[in-house]
Amino acid sequence: MTTENTQTNGTEQNGKSNPPTHVAKVRHGYGKKASYERIGVAWQNEDGSFYIKLHGTQIVSAFTLYELNSNDKAGD
Repeated sequence: MTTENTQTNGTEQNGKSNPPTHVAKVRHGYGKKASYERIGVAWQNEDGSFYIKLHGTQIVSAFTLYELNSNDKAGD
């Protein structure tokens, strides 16, 4: 008997592509020397709430969501 497991990534369900709508970033530093580290992506739900998927394991006290434009790629 063979058991087959199918693994899907979070961006594709039911054969439809669902790219993230926002990117989550944390700011390090202040002023002109500030840098931003990307820590994950987010999808906006129909009711206006967000599903946020952070990369790795981290402790985050505050982060900001930036809306992705049609020219932006979630992988960047």
